[in-house]
Amino acid sequence: MANNNEVRATAKYVRMAPRKVRMVVDTIRNKSVEQALEVLQFSTRAAAEPVAKVLRSAIANAENNNNLRSSNLVVKAAYVDEGPTLKRIRPRAKGSASRINKRTSHITVVVAPRKEA
Repeated sequence: MANNNEVRATAKYVRMAPRKVRMVVDTIRNKSVEQALEVLQFSTRAAAEPVAKVLRSAIANAENNNNLRSSNLVVKAAYVDEGPTLKRIRPRAKGSASRINKRTSHITVVVAPRKEA
């Protein structure tokens, strides 16, 4: 599955629609971690905050668990999977109701040293 030098971090059950989070995740794939954090810092999208949090977690895992230097890390993979959907109901006219789907996401970021990625 993964090489020894690949390090991952995951955030589960993030209360944002996967489609919206994927737009942010696509901007950081295959960038150096410094560049990726910079892109996320100046992004206007709300999803940038949880994605940045997961990226910082992956960097911390690489430094503390694998003794890698953050200066030469690259975002090797970043993807968003769909979590469970919270189903809610909004009352409508004539006693009927319509469904509201509150979607959740699982965000995963994989970092690796530059020479490997």
